[in-house]
Amino acid sequence: MLAISAISTLVALVFAGFAISHVLERFVMHGLDDRLDAQVSVVARAVRPDGTLDRARVVDLVGFDTPGSGWAWQVVGPAGRWTSDGALPQAAALPGPDTAPPRPPLASRPPAPPEIDDRQPRPGETRDRHGQRLHSRTSTVASRAGPVTITAIGPRRIVEAPLREAMIPLLGSLALLGIGLGLATLVQLRIGFRPLRDLRESLAAVRAGSARHVPDDQPGELRPLVVELNALIDQNAAGLAHARQHVANLAHGLKTPLAALSLKLAEVGAGDELRDMVDQIDSRVRHHLGRARADAAGSGARARTAIAPAIGDLTDVLRRIHAERPLSVAIAVPPEIAVAIDPQDLDEMVGNLLDNAWRHARARISVIAVIEGPVVALAIADDGDGLDNSVIDEAMMPGRRLDERGDGHGFGLSITRELAELNGGGLTLGRSSELGGLSATLTLPIQA
Repeated sequence: MLAISAISTLVALVFAGFAISHVLERFVMHGLDDRLDAQVSVVARAVRPDGTLDRARVVDLVGFDTPGSGWAWQVVGPAGRWTSDGALPQAAALPGPDTAPPRPPLASRPPAPPEIDDRQPRPGETRDRHGQRLHSRTSTVASRAGPVTITAIGPRRIVEAPLREAMIPLLGSLALLGIGLGLATLVQLRIGFRPLRDLRESLAAVRAGSARHVPDDQPGELRPLVVELNALIDQNAAGLAHARQHVANLAHGLKTPLAALSLKLAEVGAGDELRDMVDQIDSRVRHHLGRARADAAGSGARARTAIAPAIGDLTDVLRRIHAERPLSVAIAVPPEIAVAIDPQDLDEMVGNLLDNAWRHARARISVIAVIEGPVVALAIADDGDGLDNSVIDEAMMPGRRLDERGDGHGFGLSITRELAELNGGGLTLGRSSELGGLSATLTLPIQA
């Protein structure tokens, strides 16, 4: 918009400069034409009916009686050619006799003045032997001998000099006007786009969880957009609540069988390991039921969870689970980084990614967390074989396993992506530039 405004202003100023210079030139030329027309009129009145010129009746206006001044007139007709006392430039002289014929005897009664054509004097341009530009006005009168042409010539410099003097301050004024218009446009754009910057900050607050809706006290041009954004936010919230309700229903349906299984294990005297596994499943079920009840009560505010402790605990657990595969795990996660994610959701997402890296790594795993604006980018990479770009989308599909070795059901990556998206984040896969294997980047919102 700024570029379009600058180009439009420049074009308008150039057009205004040409238009004003043309008007000024016409105004100055009008004065020169009046002066030349006056001389033509004076000379025309001195033309006799027989086509000769009565020099005694010719009055030279100021400038026409000065040789070399560029001012001159001439009369050309069938009876001869007459010029002003100022030598007419050679290039401007029209063909005709070198000398005027003898004046014929006066008639017994005063001759009637010749008729002047109704046409206005015609303008013309020429140059003298020195290349000086000359402006002329030509008129024709009728006589008994034939038409007589009267031409008055003046130097064009008397027009160009004041025109240059007027154009220099005019161009300066137009330049200052252009600068002023450019600054005014810049200020106008900054003020005009301020509501968009405020809208962006409001959306960032909604994404971070510190606000539920975008404020609707917006300018009239943005209010329909804000209404649609708030409707979209409500729709996403309803979809999230619907998905959590399904999880709550599933958890509620598993609660009773788990309780029965726990009682049965106690009766048969099962080992502590089986009872611990049942307790973990029961804890997950209770967690989802509690979150569903909190959302229904309107208290589902996002928790603030530190990343570093969660990664440390998950790494210790995975070292024991994969004790047969000792790997080097490099963790670069600042302890002050926290995300707006429920602790159990964070454990499930990071646990799936770490377990996947542990299964496919040869010797090393790296975990790096970096703050990127309103989100945290958590990259978990390994030095395994990695994935080709052609099968990355396929790896995200629920139940799709690209590696059939070992246990697993192929839901880890899809569950992690769904949880991240439900919480305002995302998951992307690619090849690690440092380790060469798969790099899974989990983006999560920061608690405002």
